[in-house]
Amino acid sequence: MADNPTTNPVSELLPITDQDHVRGGEHAAVTLVEFGDYECPGCGEAYLAIKCIESEMGDALRFVFRHFPYSRLHPHAELAAQAAEAAGAQGRFWEIHDLLFENQEALEFDDLVGYAKRLSLDLKQFRDDLKSEKYLERVRGDFRSGVQNGVFGTPTIFLNGIRHNGEADYETLSAAIARLREEDTPQAGITEE
Repeated sequence: MADNPTTNPVSELLPITDQDHVRGGEHAAVTLVEFGDYECPGCGEAYLAIKCIESEMGDALRFVFRHFPYSRLHPHAELAAQAAEAAGAQGRFWEIHDLLFENQEALEFDDLVGYAKRLSLDLKQFRDDLKSEKYLERVRGDFRSGVQNGVFGTPTIFLNGIRHNGEADYETLSAAIARLREEDTPQAGITEE
């Protein structure tokens, strides 16, 4: 692997499992794993960048999103992550994922219920799931897996198992992905469980 100041190899990126939220094919040329926070402005920028890259790369990109709510700075992030899981249980994770990032300034309980209504979710189930904190442990499990992988802030992105230490804007991420593809960098530390 060529020396690159924006990446560091990670040998222990936890395996991608059926519990992960994955968009794209298992055999994509590039796997992008993001540890993100729905209230983090930098994650909002990364969201826009990743959407563009997904659109350009199509099946050549597999995107994995893991929760890393930084509650000390973002008081609504953990509840928003639970809302994403509650929607995911009803088969609508990616739809609410997009709504949460597109509405980062509105993540109160009532806002989240409004997004669930917009997606035609079972509102009683959604409310019950949030009130009971049914998915809190799932969200915290993602957070712990981030800590195990050296994540200390958001967004933290791994490209083919290599930590991306550059900015999460479109130009920087696109350039990093292009370098990986030019070098034909294998997917380090990314395994299926």
